[in-house]
Amino acid sequence: MKLHFLDRTDLSNKSLSVHYNNYSNFLKLWHYHEQLELVVILKSTGTRFVGDNIEKFSKGEIILLGKNLPHMWLNDKAYFAEGSELKAEAVAVHFKQEFLGHDFFNTAEMKHIGQLFEKARHGIKFTDKNEEIIQEIMKMVELDDFGRVLKMLEVLNLLSKSRNSVLLSSSGFLNSFHQSDNNNLDKVYSYIFNNFKKPVSLEDVSEIAHMNPAAFSRFFKRVSQKTFSRYLNEIRVGYACKMLLEQKYTITDICYESGFNNLSNFNRQFKAITNYTPTEYLQDYQRVYERN
Repeated sequence: MKLHFLDRTDLSNKSLSVHYNNYSNFLKLWHYHEQLELVVILKSTGTRFVGDNIEKFSKGEIILLGKNLPHMWLNDKAYFAEGSELKAEAVAVHFKQEFLGHDFFNTAEMKHIGQLFEKARHGIKFTDKNEEIIQEIMKMVELDDFGRVLKMLEVLNLLSKSRNSVLLSSSGFLNSFHQSDNNNLDKVYSYIFNNFKKPVSLEDVSEIAHMNPAAFSRFFKRVSQKTFSRYLNEIRVGYACKMLLEQKYTITDICYESGFNNLSNFNRQFKAITNYTPTEYLQDYQRVYERN
C-alpha cells in the first residue's frame, strides 16, 4: 500500500476541526497527517490499520492517533458492494498538539494531557465502557468554535484518566521515542534507534547510562516494563514491518537490514512480537486490503 500525506489544516485557521461522517464507507486510503486525530466509531465494521497494528473494529471504539502516524479504517467488503445500504458513521476531531499554545500542555495543571499526547504517538485504543465519552465527543458537532475548544479539553481530561487503554503501534514502527524525565535514558533510546541495525549490547547502553549492566537492566525493565533485549527486538521488528509493507525487499534482506544476524532468529523474534511470521504478516495485510 502506498502511504499518502493528507493536509488536514483547517481552511479558516481554526485550532481544531470536527467532522461528522456518514457515508457508505470510510476513506480507503493509507495515510498520515500532522494533526492528532480523535475518532469515535458510531456505526460500521472492518479492519483498522494503525502503524504496524492490524485489528478488527466495530461500533463504539474510541481511538486517539498521534501526529504523522499512518492509519486507515477499512470497511468490510459488504460496504463496497453495489447497492449496499450499509453506513460508516463516525465523528473525527483533528487538532495540532499545540492548538492552545506550545507550552499549554506542559503546565502542571495540563501535564496529564501532555502525557496522553506522548502515548498517542503509538495510537491509543480506549477499552473502557465509553458511552459517557462518546456522548461528550458527539456534542462537539453542534457546538460553536469556543464551545468545541472547551469540550475538547473536557474530553481529553476524561481520556487521560481512563484506566483501560491499549497502545497500538510498536515502538519500532515509529521514528521517535517516548520522552523521559531521565536524560540518560533519553540518550539510551537515541543510541538504540540510531544503531539498532548493528550489534547493540547491554554493555554498550549501560555505559551510556553510566550504570553497570546489572543495575541498568533492572532500571530499564522498571521504567519500560520490558527487558532491554525485548525492547531492542521490538524496534528491529517494527522497522522490519515498515520494510515489508513497502514490498521492495526480500525477507532475507529485511532480516539483515533490521539488525538481525540470522534468518531463524529473525523469524522467531518476529513471531514472538507480532504473532505472525514475516510472510504471514505481509499476506494478511495484503489479503485484508485487497479483498476490500
